[in-house]
Amino acid sequence: MLRGSFVALVTPFADGELDLGTLRYLVEWQICEGSDGLVPCGTTGETPTLSDREWRQVIETVIEQAAGRVPVIAGTGTNATSVSIERTRIARELGATAAMIVTPYYNRPQQDGILRHVVAIADVVDLPLVLYNVPSRTGVNLLPETVARLLDLAPIVAVKESSGSLDQASELVLALEGRAAVLSGDDSLTLPIISVGGAGVVSVLANIVPATTRDLVHAALAGDLARARRLHHELFPLVRALFLETNPVPVKAAAELLGLCRSEVRLPLAPMSSTSRQRLSQALAGSPHTATRLAAATEVQ
Repeated sequence: MLRGSFVALVTPFADGELDLGTLRYLVEWQICEGSDGLVPCGTTGETPTLSDREWRQVIETVIEQAAGRVPVIAGTGTNATSVSIERTRIARELGATAAMIVTPYYNRPQQDGILRHVVAIADVVDLPLVLYNVPSRTGVNLLPETVARLLDLAPIVAVKESSGSLDQASELVLALEGRAAVLSGDDSLTLPIISVGGAGVVSVLANIVPATTRDLVHAALAGDLARARRLHHELFPLVRALFLETNPVPVKAAAELLGLCRSEVRLPLAPMSSTSRQRLSQALAGSPHTATRLAAATEVQ
């Protein structure tokens, strides 16, 4: 069962192309900072704008650089079942630890359609699956009772729960009965979800403060509520700033300000507005977990 802090990796670009050298650097930095696992090609990785070749290059690069030191959960879900099957098969061949399957977007399938979609993947590819529920992106909410049904039909090891509802997270923990992990998909709810039985987070925030995100998660899982709550409060303004605009626009801007990678995103996403970027910079400067690195990066620039 998955447990801990897993980073939802950004996909770095340079002049419109994949920046695989920077991706390798980010993977190495994440591992050195103590992230418990890597999740490439999710929402934060701008996966819908990647070609099939680019998607494979990102997954392959992350797995090669990680070299078995931490789990790699490859985002393989799309809104086409046949494509999702093929990508999951490739992820398995490349050595991924598990595949993350997002609920099909735009199609807006019924609960039975989602179930059949996941089962179709599991029937063809032998790889542990992480379900990804993000209704604000997909237009459909994966219900806890549907996940419970899937436990007997597919090798589900975790659910990334991004509904934004603590009630639904609680219902999901109860429905799974410890048979699969519930991972927060919302950084602002990491501590609350762990407090009701969650096992960690798939984090956007960890792209810029991996060690602190890990510390919060590990403290919460160990029952050190005082430390976890302190870190939650310290990180909360930064989390809010990272969602001033559509993810991953702000986190890429933050990564650039901290000297980690370019802020470049692909259309139809646009660069962060100057007003939002100023607010983000203030949040970074005001955080005890990023202020020093921001100052050093600003001096170099």
